[in-house]
Amino acid sequence: MLRRAVLVFGVVLSLYSITLPLAVDAQRAGKVYRIGVLGGGTAAQNASRMDAFRQGLRELGWVHERAIAFDERWADGHYERLPALAAELVALKVDLILASGGTPAVQAAMKATQRIPIVVGAISDPVATKIVQSLAHPGGNVTGLTNMASELYPKRLALLAEGMPGIKHVALLVNGANPFSAEALRLSQAAGRSLGIQLEGFDVRDPKDFETTFERMSHAGAQAVLVGTDILLLVSVKQLGGLALKHKLPLIAGNHDVGVLVAYTVDNDESYRRASTYVDKILKGAKPADLPMEQPTRFSLIIDLRTAKTLGMTIPQSLLLRADEVIQ
Repeated sequence: MLRRAVLVFGVVLSLYSITLPLAVDAQRAGKVYRIGVLGGGTAAQNASRMDAFRQGLRELGWVHERAIAFDERWADGHYERLPALAAELVALKVDLILASGGTPAVQAAMKATQRIPIVVGAISDPVATKIVQSLAHPGGNVTGLTNMASELYPKRLALLAEGMPGIKHVALLVNGANPFSAEALRLSQAAGRSLGIQLEGFDVRDPKDFETTFERMSHAGAQAVLVGTDILLLVSVKQLGGLALKHKLPLIAGNHDVGVLVAYTVDNDESYRRASTYVDKILKGAKPADLPMEQPTRFSLIIDLRTAKTLGMTIPQSLLLRADEVIQ
């Protein structure tokens, strides 16, 4: 009788040891994680980036609206709204915040929480703006990807100088509401000095002011325009390109559209797809402080010969040979 009781107890114990992990796994599988999205621009402006981010999550086994729910908050270009929007996401008790739109969104999220993990899709220079301790060891609740803007600004100016030998005066278009704008101007002016170019900054914070800003740049004697890496400017590149053609000013930017002479940038959609890997690791238990920030390895150089022809310019063959794409 005792032997039978022992056998029965052993079977029960064995079944318990099997079913307990299954029950735990089922509980985990049933959890819906909430990701808060905090963006400085509009949902429409960031649609392709968010599509790439969601695609990355799907590739990693996450299913939208089943394992993950999104709470999105967009500032529509009004950065002053970001702190309140970040506070809303914290109040919703999201599991993680994806900061879209660079430095302003990240800083607002950091002020709202030091506990909730923050993943960055693309940011200019998180070390210079004191968002992380270093790229290798972020040290806080923020990690993700940098777009290496600190290197992009000097590189774009160098490309412009190569395409326009003898150029002396360049205008830098920045959004002064972006905390990185001061660093962007400093980096660009330092690069300008080494190239013998005077670089002058022009602050514009609303698309309705683009026309008057181009008039100011023309009157100041600018021979070309360098567009800053701010979401307001990036998504307005078509309008900026049109104004550049109207004012006969060569334009170099981070993305291409009609009127842009040279575009040199990283693939932001790919960066947001890569951001999904950080979300995956964090939701599985990793800490942002221990996840090194990733730098882009692929850059794209696009030269538009249609724009060059309209402006009466001849692009040096040495520059054309290095381009990833030449638009005829």
